Amino acid sequence: MILGSTGSIGTQALDIVRRNPDRFRVVALAAGGGSPALLASQAVEFRVPVVAVADEAAAPSVAEAIKSESSRTVAADSPRPQVPEIQAGEDAVCQLAALPCDVVLNGVTGAAGLRATLAALDAGRTLALANKESLIIGGPLVTSRAKPGQIVPVDSEHSTIAQCLRAGANSEVRRLVLTASGGPFRGWPKERLAGVTPEQALAHPTWRMGPLVTTNSATLVNKGLEVIEAHLLFGFGLDRIDVVVHPQSIVHSMVEFTDGATVVMASPPDMRIPIALGMAWPDRVPEAAPGLDWSTAATWTFEPLDDEAFPAVALAREAARLGGTAPAVYNAANEACVADFLAGRIPFTRIVDTVSRVVSEGNTSRTGATTLDDVLAVDSWARVRARELTRA
Repeated sequence: MILGSTGSIGTQALDIVRRNPDRFRVVALAAGGGSPALLASQAVEFRVPVVAVADEAAAPSVAEAIKSESSRTVAADSPRPQVPEIQAGEDAVCQLAALPCDVVLNGVTGAAGLRATLAALDAGRTLALANKESLIIGGPLVTSRAKPGQIVPVDSEHSTIAQCLRAGANSEVRRLVLTASGGPFRGWPKERLAGVTPEQALAHPTWRMGPLVTTNSATLVNKGLEVIEAHLLFGFGLDRIDVVVHPQSIVHSMVEFTDGATVVMASPPDMRIPIALGMAWPDRVPEAAPGLDWSTAATWTFEPLDDEAFPAVALAREAARLGGTAPAVYNAANEACVADFLAGRIPFTRIVDTVSRVVSEGNTSRTGATTLDDVLAVDSWARVRARELTRA
C-alpha cells in the first residue's frame, strides 16, 4: 500500500513495483488529489481495488480521470482494467492504512501523515516510513504504539544507519553521523541568505524532492528533523548524533563504533534504493537503482556544519532536548513559514527565525501530547502563531 502515491516517494516506489511485478503487488493507493490524471493512471496501471483521495473536492476529478484512463486502456487492446472504489477525505486515508497488507509505505508530506502512521501501526502493519514528520510530532505517541522492528525508515540517512547498525551491537556504537548535502547555499554567509528566492531554494544540487522537503534542505531544517528522527528511531542520545556536510551525497550517513571503526553506506543519490529496502526489509531488491561507477576517479569531501549561517539543526536539538511538544511546534511552525516563503510573503532567513520564536513561546511541558487530538492542537497553534508573526 502506498500513501502519497503521486509524490516523489510514491512515484519512485511504483517504479520499483513496475520493474518487480513478481515481488510486489499494490493493494491500495492514497494521494491528496492535486494530480488526478497521475493518480488515475497509477490506479489503472497497477489495478488497485481502492483509492483514497484526501481532498474530498478532488474526488470527482479523480473518478472522471480513472474513467477516462480505463477507456483509453481498453481501446489499446489491453485487458479490461479493474475500476477501483474511490474513498474521499482524511479519514479515508487512515482507513486505507489499516487495510490488510504486508507493508504500508507512508510517503505523505508533512504533519498530515501522522494519523495514517498511527492507523498502520495499530493495525499491525510494517510501516515503511518516509513521512518523518509524523514520528517527530507524535514522538512517544508513535514510538509507544510501534512493536520492535515495525517501523522501517525510508529516509536515505536513516535507512543507511539501519544498515550500518547491522555491523555490530548497539552497545558497541559510539555515535551516529548524519550527512547533509549542504543544499544549494552551502558556503554562503548568513548575510547573503537574506536575498534568496523561492526559485533558488528549490534548485537542490543533488536530490529531486517536493517543494517542502527541498526548501527544508535549503534551510537545513530537514537535517534538524532528521536528528530528532534518528534519536527517536534508534534510541541514541542527542549528544551521540552528529551532522557533517558531504556535498557529493554519496555517503548517506555512517555509524562509528567504539573500536574506532566507522561503517558507511555509499550509493548514488537515488531514493529508489532506500525505498526498495523499506518495502522489502530486511532483504534487498536487485537492480533497484544503478550503482556507483568505481572505474571513474571521484573525490568525496566532508565539512563541518556552519551553525551560524544555518541554525536550524541547533534549534532542532534544542527542541528535542526540551521534549514534550517542542518538536511538534518546530515542525508545524516551519511548515507554515515555508508556505509563506514560497508564496513570496517572507524572506528566506525569516523561516528559521520565526520557528525559533514560536518554539520559545510554546508550552513545551515534558508531559507532552498524550493523544492524537493533543498533537493536532499543538500543531494548529504553532501554525497559527507562525502566520501571525510572518504576516504582522
